[in-house]
Amino acid sequence: MEVRVKGRGPSEPFLSARDVFETERDVSLPVEVEVREDPDERTLTGHYDDHHVLVMSRQAATSAMARELAIHEFAHMARYEEGHPSHTMQTEEALFLALAGRSVERRKLSHCYQIANHMKDIYADDITLAVAPADKLVSFMESSLAAAVADRPAAAPDEWTHLTAGADPEITAVNAAFALALLERHDAIEDGHRLYELARVAAADAPGVAFDGFRRRFRSLARDTDESEYRKALVDATREYVLDGASGPQAAD
Repeated sequence: MEVRVKGRGPSEPFLSARDVFETERDVSLPVEVEVREDPDERTLTGHYDDHHVLVMSRQAATSAMARELAIHEFAHMARYEEGHPSHTMQTEEALFLALAGRSVERRKLSHCYQIANHMKDIYADDITLAVAPADKLVSFMESSLAAAVADRPAAAPDEWTHLTAGADPEITAVNAAFALALLERHDAIEDGHRLYELARVAAADAPGVAFDGFRRRFRSLARDTDESEYRKALVDATREYVLDGASGPQAAD
C-alpha cells in the first residue's frame, strides 16, 4: 500500500495507519495525503482512476485520533475499490426514488445525505474495527455526542442555512442512533455506558425521529449486500426520516 504525504503536516499518523491497515486489508491504488490548515474540514477523501486523495486538517492530523481517522478513510478506499454498493451507488438515485413527487425542505434533504453517509460509514467501519481497537472511537463518539447535546438550540430553526449556531436536534438523534448501532454491531460498548444516557437525551429532544428504528436499521445492515438490497435499505431509511417523521412522534420499540 503506497502512501505519500504532501505538505508540511505530520507523516507518522498516516504511515502508522497504513501499517495497521495492511495487517488485514489493502488499498491497491496509491494514496496521496494532504494536510491543510483549514480548521473546518476534518477529513475529505476523493477517488480517481489511478489514485485516492485524503485531505485532513492540521488540527485533525495532530490530534490523538489522527491514526484512527486515517484508518477509517483507508477503509472507505478499500470499499470503493471492491465496488461495494454503499460506495459506488449515487446517493441522489436512492433519494429520487424515495422522495419522488414530494417537496422536502433543505434541512431535511441535507439530513438524508447524512443518513446515507452513516450507512457508508457502517460498511467502512466494519473494516476499521476489524483492524484497530475501538477504545478511541468510543471516546470520540461520546465526546462528540455530548457536545452536540449541549449545543442544541432552545428551539429548532424555522429555516436551515448552516448548523453552526447550534446542533439540530433531529440529526443529532440520528447521529446518536448511528453511534450506538455501530458500536453494538461490533460488541464494542458495554451496557450502562454514558453513550446510552446521551443517546436517550438526544432522542428525547427529537420525538419526531424514530431513534430506535434508525438504531436498528444501522445495526442490522446486511454485511454481504448487493446493489438492489442496499438501494432498498437507503430508500427505506430516507422515507422513514422524511415521510414518517412528518406524521409526528415515533413510538420506541
